[in-house]
Order: sequence, then structure tokens, then C-alpha cells
Amino acid sequence: MCALVALAFLVPLALGLADRAREKAIADAARRSALVTGALAVSTDPAVVQRAVAASGDDPVTRPVVHGLGVDGSAGRADAGSLERARSERRSVVVDVEGGVLRLDPVVLGDTTAVVEVFVPDSELGGNSRWPLLLGVAAALVGAAVLVVDRVAARAVDSARGLVRAALAIGDGDQGVRVDPSGPRELAEAGYAFNRMADRLDAARTDERELVADLSHRLRTPLTVLRLDAEALESDDTSVGSFSEAELDRRRGIRRIRQAIVTLEGEIDVLIKTTRKAVAHEAGPAMCDVSEVVRDRMVFWAALAGDQNRPHRVSGAQLRIPAPVPRAELAAALDAVIGNVFRYTPQGTAFEVAVSRRDGYVAIRIDDAGPGIANPDRALRRGASDQGSTGLGLDIARRVALQANGSVSIDRARLGGASVVMLLADPEATPRQVSRFGLVGRMAREQKTGGRKWPRQRPVDD
Repeated sequence: MCALVALAFLVPLALGLADRAREKAIADAARRSALVTGALAVSTDPAVVQRAVAASGDDPVTRPVVHGLGVDGSAGRADAGSLERARSERRSVVVDVEGGVLRLDPVVLGDTTAVVEVFVPDSELGGNSRWPLLLGVAAALVGAAVLVVDRVAARAVDSARGLVRAALAIGDGDQGVRVDPSGPRELAEAGYAFNRMADRLDAARTDERELVADLSHRLRTPLTVLRLDAEALESDDTSVGSFSEAELDRRRGIRRIRQAIVTLEGEIDVLIKTTRKAVAHEAGPAMCDVSEVVRDRMVFWAALAGDQNRPHRVSGAQLRIPAPVPRAELAAALDAVIGNVFRYTPQGTAFEVAVSRRDGYVAIRIDDAGPGIANPDRALRRGASDQGSTGLGLDIARRVALQANGSVSIDRARLGGASVVMLLADPEATPRQVSRFGLVGRMAREQKTGGRKWPRQRPVDD
């Protein structure tokens, strides 16, 4: 394309230069002819005319030739027809001949009309001598255009290949791939648009997983109520005693309901666990208010505790206490631990949830008045349980605590049952070099002795 533009510019330029050279050469011929016609106007003496011809130029090829006065015109190039045309029209005539052009100027001398001929060779016209130069310039411009187009095309091809590779990577599941916008403006804009699309896809996938995790978490809460109601039903044992066909069907139905609830609880636990892990990996660290999460979740558990006549108490959740975990993660861990209280203690068993802040850590303590946990170490091991369940409840709490650079421990509660303590790093305080388990031990001793209580809210650096 650039080569065609260059040629389209150079061809008219060359033609214009050639026309100007031709006009200049013919004008010079008219000047030489005027010397001779001026001499003829004064005298028609052949000697005078010859001196005028000699004075018009040194080149014998381009000297004027006079026809019609008896002067030797053998050197002339004009044919009879061209001479007769100039005499009859009585005006200057330019005639193309071999090797150049002729300028014929008629001069009326009484009854006779003389014609002054001036030859202009092609070398003076300039047409043939300039074309090689112009063609050379055109060739150079075409070569430069080819190089420029080649570089631009290479950049465009590299940019297009980068977009193709990034698109294939997105299609293969690599949501983190981005391109470096480069090349022509259109491809650079396509690169920026691709990066924006990839960012929105990444955000949409994270939101989708977060929605799945939240939905799973919400399903778990009413499922706990359903399980407790199912446990309140009569026995489903059909192995002892004699029952009617209707009674057998009823007890088998109760068994199927309880088994389905157990299976559904396990599936929801796994779903919460996997989606939360993916969201936490992609979204990075987040913050939440521990007190706000405790108050929010206790709205539900308090209502359920009222249905089961469970005394309960919440302490230390009045002021804002930040923690470096996502809100939904902490809510899921809190529900898992409190749900264990409802699952493994009889109805009417009291429980307590306390929040405190000290020594660079935030502590969430869930105590109950149940039978306690016989083997705390086994209960904290991943996927293990003494109660025949999946063991994911405490595992969820442990994973959330580890995510916040904390830990989970189990001890004997002041109420007589189990005391599960989640420690989370305090983001607003510099952690001191203290033993986390020593801190838990002090909490346990204070509960047993009825001594000093943890302050509801006291800055660590006081």
C-alpha cells in the first residue's frame, strides 16, 4: 500500500518536472529565434542574417536556420509541410521530430515569408535524463515502505499471537493470565479489553464460589434444626420387639429420615470446606468484626436454644474486635462448634459464648455443661470424631484459626463440659512472644477457680 502511494506521488511529480524542462528549452529556442527575426526586420542581407545566426549560439546543432531568403537551409530539419503550415498560419509552430522538437517562427518580408527554424534536442528537454533518477527514488521509497510494513506486520502478528495464547489459557482454566497490550492501536485496545474481561471473569468466578459457600452455610443452619427435630422422634429400632406392619413402616421411615439428614450434613460440610478453601486462595486475606459475627449467629442459635430449654449466655461481644479472616469463614466455624454442642449434648444443657482480646490474640470460647470430650487430641485431628460423625466441625474451626495465625484447643469448661477456644491473631496489635497454650491454660484456670475474668475489651498495649 505504501509503495502504491509513493508511486502515485512520484509519477505526477516526474511528469511535471518534464513539462517544466520542455517549456524552458522551447523558451530558450524562442530567444535565439528572436535574434534572427530581429535582424531580418532590419535587413534581409544574407551576410547580416548569417552574423545574427552565428550570434545566437555556439552549438551548430541548435543554431537557427532561415528558410525562404536564399540562405543555405540544408541544415534544417523541417519538412515542406511544416514550413508551409507556419507560413500559412503566420504564427509560431512547435513540431516534434526525431531527436527533439522544432520551433518554427514565420517572418513576413513584403511579398515573401521567411521561416526561422530552431532545433531543441531531447537532452535539453530533460525528459529522458530525469526518469532514471526518479525511478531510483521510487525504488528506494518502495524498499523503505516494504521495511516499515514488515516491522508493523511483525508487531501486529506478535500481539495477535499473544492474545491467542492468553485466550487458550483462559479456556484451559488459567484465570490469572493477562496480556501486555502492544502493537497497532486496534490490537492494543483489544489487549486492554481482554485484560478487563479476564478480571471480570475472575471476579465472577470468585463471587460464584462465595455464593455457593454462603448458600451451603445457610442450608446447614436449618438442617441442624431438622436433625434435632428428627432426633426428638421415637426410636427407629426394629430389631427388638414385635411390631405391626404400620409400626414397622413408621420406624423405617424415621430411620431413613435420620440417615438422609446425616448424609446431607456430610455433603454440605464437604461443600463448605472445598468452596471456602478455593475462595480464600483466590480472594486473599480479609477482615471481619468478631463481635458482630457472634451477635449475628447467636440470633439463630438463641432461638433454637429456647426451643430446647437450653440456658445460654454471650459475653464480651459488645465492642468491635477485628480479626484477619473473612466474615463467612468465621461464621461457618462458629456454627460448626456451636452445632456440636446441640448435636452431642442433651436438650436443656447450658452453653456460653465469650469473646475476649489479650496478648495480641482474639479468643472465642464456647463452653457447655455437657459430658465433655473424652479424647481432645483425637477430636482435633483432621476428620476424626469420637461420636461417629465426620469430624469436620472442629476441623473447620481449626482451619479458620490457622488461617488467622491462631489455633484451636479443647479443655474442661467451668460449666463442667467441653471448652473449645479459638485463638485468632489480633491485626491491631503486635503479637508478644507468649505461648498460645499457656494463654488457654490461664483461661481454663480462671474458669475453674472463679478468679479474674477476661476483660471485655482492653487494648493489648495498656
